Amino acid sequence: MADKPVAIRLTGLTRSFGSVPAVDGVDLEIAEGEFFSMLGPSGSGKTTVLRLIAGFEQPTEGTVELFGEDVTAKAPFDRDVNTVFQDYALFPHMTVLDNVAYGLRVRGMRTKERRERARKALASVRLEHVADRKPSQLSGGQRQRVALARATVVEPKVLLLDEPLGALDLKLREQMQVELKQIQRDLGITFIFVTHDQEEALTLSDRIAVFSAGRIEQLGTPFELYEKPVSRFVADFVGTSNLFDDVTSELVLGRTGHHSLRPEKLAVSPAPSVEPGYRSAPGVLAEAIYLGSGVRLVVDLDQGPRVTVLEQNVGGRAHGAHGDRVFVSWRDVDLVALDNAPAAEQNETPSRTIRTAGAR
Repeated sequence: MADKPVAIRLTGLTRSFGSVPAVDGVDLEIAEGEFFSMLGPSGSGKTTVLRLIAGFEQPTEGTVELFGEDVTAKAPFDRDVNTVFQDYALFPHMTVLDNVAYGLRVRGMRTKERRERARKALASVRLEHVADRKPSQLSGGQRQRVALARATVVEPKVLLLDEPLGALDLKLREQMQVELKQIQRDLGITFIFVTHDQEEALTLSDRIAVFSAGRIEQLGTPFELYEKPVSRFVADFVGTSNLFDDVTSELVLGRTGHHSLRPEKLAVSPAPSVEPGYRSAPGVLAEAIYLGSGVRLVVDLDQGPRVTVLEQNVGGRAHGAHGDRVFVSWRDVDLVALDNAPAAEQNETPSRTIRTAGAR
């Protein structure tokens, strides 16, 4: 996004509550037209940063710039941004059309013009056919899109989204992820999206900032964060990882330091791999979990740690049974070296992470 103008620039941004820094010296640039996500567990600082950009909070130190203008001291209504919250906050007594047109009404736009603008906004989210309904007559996904139309009808330069899909069930959430990305492309404005859901961030984003303890732990594209995490915390939080500390790295991998191996980079077979560039380690198959599209294999290695392997369901072949002697194999090039700092202590730990930091 380097060739596009900077939409948001945060410089030395800090927000403390008493002696506790919720945001600790964040420097960040977000490009015009970018779909940018802030990802992290509860208490990591991502939502506070969003509130500082919106003007709902004032920083203890640092500045917020919007398209080159310092808006740090400006009120929320004086910033050319709009926010979509998780609860949508639609007016239950108004029709969908009137809900969408409300922001234009507050700005003093004439009735005919604001209703035309509101209808166009509803069309952009494919809901023009529900204009005369009340919010209670809509599904959760439809209410979410109405909230988007209401936020975008005033044509903000930046749209802030605070976990707007959190109240939806899984299938609808996945559908809305696709629709939300399409809406952002059609509108061409900057989206700043806050979530604690790693798959959601990877699915939607041009770039992602992973937050930990009020700071940005890593900033990059979804590919960079998943394939090349720089620390144990990022490898631990983004997706699923087999993590190896100094001891298990030396025992299993023949390396020093901390390392990560994604489950899909591993393979299980009855014999060790003899292909160049591969290494293998013996163990016992503890679990074979059928997932439909794939199989998750849990193997207790002889050297101590337990690892998880994800294999595609190809041809419906058997993957072994509990107690089978097997070998886990991987390519050396798929090992990711991490810094030696332990994963950050957080209030929320991702449930899909496999740690191999010591004997079981």
